[in-house]
Amino acid sequence: MKTYPLKPLSLVLLIFGFSTTVSALEGDAERGKAAAAVCTACHQADGSGLSVPGAESWPRLAGLNAAYIYKQLQDFNSGQRTNAAMAPFAAMLSDQQMQDVAVYFSQLVPRLAQGGEAVDEALLKQGEMLVTRGDWSRYIPSCQSCHGPNSQGAGASFPGIAGQHAGYLEAQLYNWQQGKRRNDPQQLMLAIAERMNADDIKAVAAWLSMQPAK
Repeated sequence: MKTYPLKPLSLVLLIFGFSTTVSALEGDAERGKAAAAVCTACHQADGSGLSVPGAESWPRLAGLNAAYIYKQLQDFNSGQRTNAAMAPFAAMLSDQQMQDVAVYFSQLVPRLAQGGEAVDEALLKQGEMLVTRGDWSRYIPSCQSCHGPNSQGAGASFPGIAGQHAGYLEAQLYNWQQGKRRNDPQQLMLAIAERMNADDIKAVAAWLSMQPAK
């Protein structure tokens, strides 16, 4: 496997933290609730998502940063982020509707995530270490370096990952690792995920899923 180096700017972001400043979205939550009707089959009416063991997981959107949700909808629509299920739904939304939907989901109260309950204590401790401190012997920075204090998000580019379904987090880490997902600043996630082994990924996903979203 090819190893991608952390670029100088990437190292600065990791060491000193990353803050994305975006202008406030001009979204309306009531309009967003109506437009989000097409989202509920997978993400549920309360935005809690769904995790099916051994099958696909749909992410929790409730409580995520509105700017992050909006960016992902834009990326699905443009093809910068690919997903066969999401692309047609994103294409149905106007830019204003994307902003409305993003604001609506951001204001919902997140529920408990699924997927970390059956993981043994040793693996959970490994996940906690990687999330909070990283493993610099393998050039793996902590998740909190970019995703903010308690991994609760930092702007449009770094979502809150605490309290997200373990199955979804695992799937995304493998997508980053395999180059299937690339819509992040400076290809940071590709460089980090390709240094993680299967136990690392399972551990991080499980521990994060058991943390409070807010």
